Amino acid sequence: MRRRDFFGAVGGVATWPFAALAQERMRRIGVLMGTTESDSQGQALSKAFRDELEKLGWTESRNIRIDSRWTTPDDVESMQRFAKELVALQPDVILSHVSRTTAALLQETRTIPIIFAIVSDPVGNGFVASFRQPGGNATGFVVTEGSLGSKWLELLKDVAPGVGRAAFVFNPATAPYAGFYLDPFKASAASLAVDAIVAPIHDRTELDAAIAAIAREPNGGLIVMPDPFMRAHRKEITSLAARYHIPAVYPYRYYTELGGLLSYGNDQFDNFQRAATYADRVLKGAKPSDLPVQAPVKFDLVINLKTAKALGLNIPLHLQQSANEVIE
Repeated sequence: MRRRDFFGAVGGVATWPFAALAQERMRRIGVLMGTTESDSQGQALSKAFRDELEKLGWTESRNIRIDSRWTTPDDVESMQRFAKELVALQPDVILSHVSRTTAALLQETRTIPIIFAIVSDPVGNGFVASFRQPGGNATGFVVTEGSLGSKWLELLKDVAPGVGRAAFVFNPATAPYAGFYLDPFKASAASLAVDAIVAPIHDRTELDAAIAAIAREPNGGLIVMPDPFMRAHRKEITSLAARYHIPAVYPYRYYTELGGLLSYGNDQFDNFQRAATYADRVLKGAKPSDLPVQAPVKFDLVINLKTAKALGLNIPLHLQQSANEVIE
């Protein structure tokens, strides 16, 4: 081989990976979040999704473009507008945060694949036909199980045995799946001889009034439902529980990190990471109808001992030992 031909061949070998990289097709992912862009929890969940995608070989500006839209849980108009915007971009797949964002997206498309990350009752909401065979263009991950409606009350009685009345607070507009948790809650209340109080609220003012009402009589307790509205007002809720000296159980650790007494629920970051694995499979050709809806696999029990002390409560040792985290 002539010297010039040899170096020409070597040069071709050296440059072909870069040429192939430059020709790699850019894929598009839409993201519809049920929080404002300034919400730290929402940003952390979005980052968990992106980080997991990168581990799977999908890097922004190289082979994927991510278009995100942020909403407030009670602003249905903007949620529907952003869903329409994302669908108009014709992405390869859309990540949906919660039940309301999923409902908004499914009103706009029945063809673009949708992966939901945190949904309570996808069958009851009509998002999928069944867990095993979703049957349409949506699939994903449920946030929890309805039986937790009873588990939260059991935990409340464990940490505050004197509780004789328990209020279950939620916003019907942002938690249309409330019955999924309320039936087990009521059944557990009957077996534990606790008065079950269903406390639907619709705005910030009603939230304050509902918690104040619990405090008017002795031995009251509070359970906060997984609900985008409650999440958006988590600082106010934990502050009100502290002000009125009410023992409360919450669904997620970010409540206890803000001073809530106890939280028990699934690891939402794990759901977003698993959602990335489904997005990866869709980008590689899988259909949502072939990807079963999956239940949560990681749960966190977090206890705030500082709050327990302020309430005059002694947390049982077995609960402290089984907790994923104890805040002292």
